[in-house]
Amino acid sequence: MTGGGRRASLAMTLKGLTMHYDIIHHGAIDGVTGSCHELAYHVAGANAKRSLLIDCGLLQGNEQGRSGGAAEELAIDFPVEHVKALVATHVHLDHVGRIPYLLAAGFNGPIYCSKPSAILLPLVIEDALKVGVTRNAKIINSVVGRLKQLLVPLAYNEWQQVDDGVQIRLQRAGHILGSAYVEVQLRYGKTGSKGNHRITFSGDLGAPNTPLLPAPKSPYRSDCLVLESTYGDRNHGDRRHRVEQLAAALKRCFADGGAVLIPAFSIGRTQELLYELEAVLQQRRQWQLPNLRVIVDSPLAAKFNDIYRLLESYWDEESHQRLRQGRHPLSFAELITVDNHESHTQMVHQVAMDRIPTVVVAASGMCAGGRMVNYLKALLGDARTDVLFVGYQAAGTPGRDILEYGPKGGYVYLDGQRIHIKAQIRELSGYSAHAGQQDLINFVKRMRVKPKEIRLVHGEDRAKLALQGLLEGELPDAKVWVP
Repeated sequence: MTGGGRRASLAMTLKGLTMHYDIIHHGAIDGVTGSCHELAYHVAGANAKRSLLIDCGLLQGNEQGRSGGAAEELAIDFPVEHVKALVATHVHLDHVGRIPYLLAAGFNGPIYCSKPSAILLPLVIEDALKVGVTRNAKIINSVVGRLKQLLVPLAYNEWQQVDDGVQIRLQRAGHILGSAYVEVQLRYGKTGSKGNHRITFSGDLGAPNTPLLPAPKSPYRSDCLVLESTYGDRNHGDRRHRVEQLAAALKRCFADGGAVLIPAFSIGRTQELLYELEAVLQQRRQWQLPNLRVIVDSPLAAKFNDIYRLLESYWDEESHQRLRQGRHPLSFAELITVDNHESHTQMVHQVAMDRIPTVVVAASGMCAGGRMVNYLKALLGDARTDVLFVGYQAAGTPGRDILEYGPKGGYVYLDGQRIHIKAQIRELSGYSAHAGQQDLINFVKRMRVKPKEIRLVHGEDRAKLALQGLLEGELPDAKVWVP
């Protein structure tokens, strides 16, 4: 993030009273990560401007543009005294990872999020602090305690007053459990006037076929839309095809007793994979798969699995149908959960030495840390191994290097070690929890009152430009641009 961010403004006038607002982008403008957008609003005659912050996330991979992750390098580099509230769209670190630094900068306002996110967010921040900042329990407890005090859980589809003339509403985004896109309504005009302006921040939108979660539905109207564009240049395969791909990859690898390594984020992707793996195991005879073990090696993912099960009311109808059949998509016979570090070390050795067909799901999703790194160090040099990438790999991460150089018989550096790659490297893009190109276009087209302005963020340049061209064709009267 760069100090001051990038901005553009719009002035609205009604009966002589003018409200100005600026959207200042502090992140997710030169790449995919670091989502942080400030909506600053000011009514003529008022003493000072005020603002809402939508997300406060970490930059990752090459997008950091900095030498490391030290606390002083992550300090908030924009004024926060006029920020009235933070709205968290969901709990992935590239959307919430800088919240501790926002608190350290003096932010003391409410943190609005969905009810599931309010349960998940303290766990995510606690884990992030332990892994990337400090093991000092006193500091961690202080930050997490303060966070819990500021959290304001909101129900979906209900307007919440956050300031004079300013309301927000969260709608399901279908990305991970608790994810939301945010509608902000600014009232303008004299008292009693019905004039208002709606700005929508998409956060991360999910694909229509994301397991466990209902697909996102477009808002009725939006005057200005800040839209993610992670996959603005491509579409995903259909869900049936991706399940077939997963089963085929398992059959190939299990023929010689190999292992399938799936780097996955602890929340969202891990639960989706378990859901699909359970379905494949139900069809084992059809797919002619042998007995196997499925290892989730992540204490955090295990906690999230428990919370997902606790919040079954937020699952989609298909998931509830499985439950009614007596099936448990996140808890089945073949599933093994690894908790402590000693058990993890033993499991890495066991998987590397024996020839029992094994699926390992572990973080991090981009192989930049976490327990997956130890499995990769032990097994990338084994031709029996398959590595399946099921999510976006940011430039500069080990995951991107493995994906690019692995098929060429190259190497990757993990924990300072040069690891030669003999494993089979595959990408199952249909598993992305992000909306594909056509999904993003449909999100806009299905609004009854379409936006006059669309800002494309949260994407690489080629993705944003491709999506910009298509949206300009669909909405010739709208201004579609890249901040």
